[in-house]
Amino acid sequence: MNLSFRNIALKTGKVIGITIASILLLLFLIPLLFPGKVASEVKKIANERLDSKLEFTNSKLSFFTHFPSLTVSLDDVSLTGSAPFRNDTLLKAGQVAFGINLKRLFFNSEVKINKLYVSKALINVMVNEKGQANYNIYVAPEDRNDSKNDPNQPEEGTALRLERIDLEDCHIKYNDRSAKILVDAKGFNYIGKGNLSEDIFDLSTDAEIETVDFYYNRTAYLRKKKLHADLVTRINTHALSFILQKNELYINKLPLKFTGIFTILKEGYKINIKAASENTTLKDLFSVMPPEYLGWMENTQMSGRSDLLFTFRGNYNVAKKQKPNLAFNLKIDNGSVNYKNAPVPLTDFQMDLNAMMPSLDLEKLKINLRDLHFNVGHNDYFKAFFQSTGYNEMTVNGSVKGALNLATVDAALGLNTIDLKGILRTDIQAKGLFSTSKKLFPKTRGGIALHNGWLKTDSYPNPITDITFVANILNQKGTFEDLIVAVAPASFVFEGNPVYVKAALSDFNDLAYNAKIKGELNVGRIYKVFSQKGVDITGYAKADLLLKGKQSYATTGQYDKLDNKGTLVLRNIKATSELFPKAFFIKQGNFRFQNEKMWFEKFYASYGKSDFDINGYLLNTINYFLESKGTLSGNFNMKSKLINVDEFMALEKGENEDRNLAVEYAKEDHPKMSGVVIIPKNLNVSLTTKADKVEYNGLVLNKLTGKTGITKGNFYLEKATFNIIDCIVGIDATYKDENPTAAHFDAHFTAKDFSVQRAYNEIPMFHEMVTAAEKAQGIISVDYTIKGDLNGNMSPIYASFEGNGILNLRDVKIKGLKLFDGISSKTGQNSLNNPDMKGIEIKSSIDNNLIHIQPFTFNVATFKPTIKGTSSFDGLLDLRMRLGLPPFGIIGIPIVITGTHLDPQIKVFSKTGKKIDDAIYDEKHNKVIKKEKVSTL
Repeated sequence: MNLSFRNIALKTGKVIGITIASILLLLFLIPLLFPGKVASEVKKIANERLDSKLEFTNSKLSFFTHFPSLTVSLDDVSLTGSAPFRNDTLLKAGQVAFGINLKRLFFNSEVKINKLYVSKALINVMVNEKGQANYNIYVAPEDRNDSKNDPNQPEEGTALRLERIDLEDCHIKYNDRSAKILVDAKGFNYIGKGNLSEDIFDLSTDAEIETVDFYYNRTAYLRKKKLHADLVTRINTHALSFILQKNELYINKLPLKFTGIFTILKEGYKINIKAASENTTLKDLFSVMPPEYLGWMENTQMSGRSDLLFTFRGNYNVAKKQKPNLAFNLKIDNGSVNYKNAPVPLTDFQMDLNAMMPSLDLEKLKINLRDLHFNVGHNDYFKAFFQSTGYNEMTVNGSVKGALNLATVDAALGLNTIDLKGILRTDIQAKGLFSTSKKLFPKTRGGIALHNGWLKTDSYPNPITDITFVANILNQKGTFEDLIVAVAPASFVFEGNPVYVKAALSDFNDLAYNAKIKGELNVGRIYKVFSQKGVDITGYAKADLLLKGKQSYATTGQYDKLDNKGTLVLRNIKATSELFPKAFFIKQGNFRFQNEKMWFEKFYASYGKSDFDINGYLLNTINYFLESKGTLSGNFNMKSKLINVDEFMALEKGENEDRNLAVEYAKEDHPKMSGVVIIPKNLNVSLTTKADKVEYNGLVLNKLTGKTGITKGNFYLEKATFNIIDCIVGIDATYKDENPTAAHFDAHFTAKDFSVQRAYNEIPMFHEMVTAAEKAQGIISVDYTIKGDLNGNMSPIYASFEGNGILNLRDVKIKGLKLFDGISSKTGQNSLNNPDMKGIEIKSSIDNNLIHIQPFTFNVATFKPTIKGTSSFDGLLDLRMRLGLPPFGIIGIPIVITGTHLDPQIKVFSKTGKKIDDAIYDEKHNKVIKKEKVSTL
């Protein structure tokens, strides 16, 4: 019996061993049997189904990459987006693997992809301001196209045939400029399973995100939050519609339940999503606060309940001007906050906030803060309500009332980075319409007062003390004219130096102001009290100012009615502007106010490597700061040792993080561009300039003098001169930026008696316009008017040029130019090889990338050649030459020169050439949309 059992065991073991060996053998052999077919089919599917560019470095077929699935793996994958993002990356991954349906491969010899694995990928989803997205790369099968004519079928966007989607350690970035939404998710791990081969199926999802950031309108609402999702989603592949069924989502500790439907359409999407977190604790709600506050939460006792509701419903289609409705509701009941067992906690915290934005339109925004109140101890309280409709024209109804001991509030909330003291009281009511265009202001009454204030942060050892602030506001008629704001007084002491401000403002329709400002301040030290990481400001300011008058006095020239006087002194101040990538440093600034003028008596500043020594005045300074669209005028004398124009280019990496939105978008779209110099639109300032050196795009201009200025967004040079290549150049010019990556210029310049060889080697524009100068030696002069566009690197776009002028050859020798070598060879006249040109005047004009040369005659040996015709900035030639024969050139030989400067084609006794086609230049988009080509006449 033992023998029988032993035999059975041996036979069973052999069968199992042979089976395992056979399976392992098949696992190795199957990829070897179908490698070419699988690879070719994957490429075919990619070509048929993807309207984008797919690149990868290596591919392999194996069971062991994602065992037990047979997968074809692509390494170092790069996938571009759909129009208009064909040059931008949609997907960049270390590896992308496609699972192959083994049954279909064996029995039908057919390659069907049923699984998708993506690891260590950047998935970069982009939507521009017009609503055009980069993810529309999938081309639906032809048999689906019939559904377009079926009114019962939903609008089709794509189709899927998968059983598993697996994303591992991915970085997903969704940047939708049209909706002003940015989502940045890192450490994204996702597994989706279901019968994805069906047209309608349920997808089980397990997703984990290490950190997710959510921005709306460039404001962060979630930062570095951990997210976990366990979902069951019903998917309709005909229209890529997602129906949320089981939806458990956690943002840190805050639970959210999602219900609804999301459908991707051909030109947008349709959405009806509801997210709710009902009857959760206040502590769970606060867990979604920025990460720097999480340590504070560990030491804080909280109680209370919260309800959160978020809805997003409607169609999104930019072409049809459709956008969904957004709504948000937050309610907190019986909340309390007690930091480290503070003597008096914050209690009775109630909040009921509702906000709606129909069609994502700020002008339809409705905010209803029905209730916000809390108590601190028995005597201190704060309560408010606020209702508004609209944005630029806003209907307002609200009130704020409270009496708080700030030291008690500080202890209850545990504001451990800041210490507060003082008694704060406020009582303000406002009701009515706010509209700057209609000069309306809500009827308002009330004020705010702070006494015995004290402020200290952990960034600086000394506090700001003796803070007093009393402000009252009154408006009984609901107009700008009736608005009165009085600040009397406002003062504080910092490091022994008192600062005092007293002001009264009335009639905001024609603002009347009466202000007194006195005090001195170490700006660097007081900034440290409020310091932010990555920013540093140093400096000193001292003010003794009396400002009194009305806006209309300045705008109508009634300067004698103004009473502005006093001084302002700045030293070592760092200042930034959204228009410039670097910071300005004011080494010293002594300013004197005298009625309508603000005098710069000593002003020394630097910007990067550039330096400025300025004196002069600004006009109507007070009016400029009071008006939102005011223009600042002035007249200055400026001296400089160096002005580096390249440092002012808008997209250069700089220190200022608060950049203009258009600049930020341009930087994202054109990462390799430096950007153009952006001119402020609200300046009207002229400068008589003396600069020892100006550096621009590789050029060095010495001894620049003349009048420069800015007016209505234009920069101009008037009767300016500078030295370049040991030649005095005179120039009158204007410059205007069109956007951060495009600009326009218009210039007239003269240059007398300079080296043609140095100009060719050292001035790029001359190099392109006068290509024949490569083989020339001697002295020439130029008088030319030209206008055109500059690209995002401040380099000229030659196809945009228009102009005309004169090139004067005073004494030029040409040696080794292929054009004359070819003419000499074709005519058999060696004396034409290296002509000397003296006193020759060449007139030309420029248009659509072409240089049109008027006839000019010169003497070489006993011949009189006359040349005219056309050349292009690309080096193409279409020239006509008449070679006048001795003795007087009455008889001439016609010659045609075509080809290029490097390879001229010369025909003797011919009049048939090749026309050089004009360039088609798209001025609106600052680019050439058709390059030149040569066509036979």
